[in-house]
Amino acid sequence: MTLALAGGAFAAALPGVAAAQIEIDIDKGAVKPMPVAIPAFAGAQRGADIAQVISGNLERSGLFQPLNVAGVPDKLTDVNIQPRFPDWQGTGAQALINGQVTVGADGSLRVDFRLWDTFSQQQLLGLQFTSTAENWRRVAHKISDAVYERLTGEKGYFDTRVAFVAESGPKLNRVKRLGIMDQDGANPQFITDGSSIVMTPRFSSTSQELTYMALRPTGSSIYLLNLQTNRQETVGRFPGMVFAPRFSPDGKKVAFSVEKGGNSDIYVLDLRTRQSTRITTDPAIDTSPSFSPDGSKIVFNSDRGGQAQLYVMNADGSGVRRISYGGGRYTTPVWSPRGDYIAFTKQTGGQFHIGVMRTDGGDERLLTTSYLDEGPTWAPNGRVLMFFRESSAGNPRLWTVDITGRILRPAAYPGAASDPAWSPLLD
Repeated sequence: MTLALAGGAFAAALPGVAAAQIEIDIDKGAVKPMPVAIPAFAGAQRGADIAQVISGNLERSGLFQPLNVAGVPDKLTDVNIQPRFPDWQGTGAQALINGQVTVGADGSLRVDFRLWDTFSQQQLLGLQFTSTAENWRRVAHKISDAVYERLTGEKGYFDTRVAFVAESGPKLNRVKRLGIMDQDGANPQFITDGSSIVMTPRFSSTSQELTYMALRPTGSSIYLLNLQTNRQETVGRFPGMVFAPRFSPDGKKVAFSVEKGGNSDIYVLDLRTRQSTRITTDPAIDTSPSFSPDGSKIVFNSDRGGQAQLYVMNADGSGVRRISYGGGRYTTPVWSPRGDYIAFTKQTGGQFHIGVMRTDGGDERLLTTSYLDEGPTWAPNGRVLMFFRESSAGNPRLWTVDITGRILRPAAYPGAASDPAWSPLLD
């Protein structure tokens, strides 16, 4: 879908516009959510809806506490008029986000917003976005990203999508369809019809393109799907089972595993030439390849040491070295888009965990523990992970956790789902 969306600086013409000091240090110990006031934006169309989406985004991050401001006397009917700060100070809000929606003659929306420090009475940020009327949610996500970045110093991750496997039916006969939604659970769409079992969707970091595996009675195939054109194609033909595809950072290659006769090895396919190269030859099971952000290395899991552990190698298969040495089984590694951590699934002591470690294996930390936690995927800012959690009764659900492990909560999608994949920020 073509988006008509633009953003720009909102010229400040009010007194007291200066840098203020409120911010959230997300690297310190327990972080108390910042109280924020987000009243409905002025304007007749979508003002309340936009404020609600912003509020939901910031609340789900775990770093902000949107307040109930229905009783505040100051109604903020004009974004160009300075707020009556004592009214907002009385709510306990440290920050105030107010805005205004204007409808153009062609039906387009212009959204102006300001971020204020309520106690210093200073403006922290002012931006203006224009959009087609149907893309008002993306404006809300972009405002959320701007506020998040201004108050935390980290890039936002709200103007993104998540691909996943939607599951239905009994546990032993599941229907698995490829789904995609906004990161807040809105606008879910189902791309496949359930006639094949879909697994491990993965986004390209350079375009709105997915790769995934489909399993049919006749065998398995890897697909490429362009989400803008809906063009779909298979990726080559290989003897045996193919699975766990993932794009290289430049979007020009796909790494995946091929299983034949009980042995699995990793291959890399050049999407321009359609030539594939086998890069592991160990008799053990090598799978779940994930490129480093610069494309020079690949992390994968292998049982060549007796049980599944994590290994890193050069992108051509040379220089293999083991990086995990803890007890239990390590699987589904994925390199952070920042390049600093590798996330993974760990099974030990009858339970599953989502964890992170440095790229050399140091500083291993387990962020979650449950009956079954699996399949981490990174938000594009490298601060948040999504994964799926399943109870002994079945029905997997999507969850998120930050890299400190302190902010753990269900994702917004209400249905049964597994294998999430977070997109890069949308253009």
